[in-house]
This record gives sequence, C-alpha cells and structure tokens, in this order.
Amino acid sequence: MSTPGTTDDAVRELLLVMPRLVGRIKRLPLPEQLRSLDLAPRHLSMLSLLLLDGPLTVSQLARMLGVAPTTVSLIVSDLSRRGVLVRREDDADRRRRIVDISPESRSAIAQWLTPGAHAWRQALAPLSPAQQRTFVDTMLRYEAAVSTQTQTAPASG
Repeated sequence: MSTPGTTDDAVRELLLVMPRLVGRIKRLPLPEQLRSLDLAPRHLSMLSLLLLDGPLTVSQLARMLGVAPTTVSLIVSDLSRRGVLVRREDDADRRRRIVDISPESRSAIAQWLTPGAHAWRQALAPLSPAQQRTFVDTMLRYEAAVSTQTQTAPASG
C-alpha cells in the first residue's frame, strides 16, 4: 500500500479515469453528415486545428501536427474529395494553398468538436498559464512514453 499523495496514487487515479474518459469521448455522437466519412484520429486533429485556428497552409498544418507536409497533403486531398475541406490560392503567394473547412461541413464539424474544446477550456481555466503548460507537457510525455512502450513491447500470443 502506498502513502497518500505519492506518484503511485496519482497513477492509480489516472489509470481509473483514462478508460472512462476515452469511453465517453468515443460515445460522443458524430453528426449525421460526418458518419459516412470514416474519420480517423489524424482527421480529428487536423479538423480541430482548422476549426480553432482558421484557414492554414499545408506547411503550417504539418508543423502543428508534427508530420510531413506530404502526409498532410494526402489527408487534405482525401477530405477535399469528400467535400469536407476546401483549398484555395494564398493571395499573398499564389504558389501556396490555403486549407479550410468547407462551408457545407463547418456546422457539423463545429457541432462535433466544440464540446470537447469547451470541456478542455473548463478544465484548464482554474490553472495558471504555467500550470496549463505543465499539464500539456505531461500529457505529451505520457503519449511519448506509451508510444515507446508499444513499439518495444513483445507481441503476446
């Protein structure tokens, strides 16, 4: 048994809350317009950025998502073909393309993603900017640690 307030206590609490959190997120209803699109987490991340930050270039999206511009281009092409995203020329540099959520899809995507953004704002509001940064950095370290462990874990069988 561990002493109250230890790292093990925090780990225990997080191991209990994370499955509940993931379960609740998975049960969020997808708007009818988006159900047939078979959206993956990579789509969710890109759509979240475009919803929160507005139109962005492929390079900006790649940098923010931490992936190669070719990966972003493939996702943008896929979602553009399905009418979810639109691409237009950058007025400042006609060689660049600006990516945005299509007007026809914006309402459904906002309906789907806004509650999550609102919940994060509500959860982070009591924290100072430094505490918010510590929380985000902790989540990023956790993601990296889980990713490393899943890559090196032996296959069960």
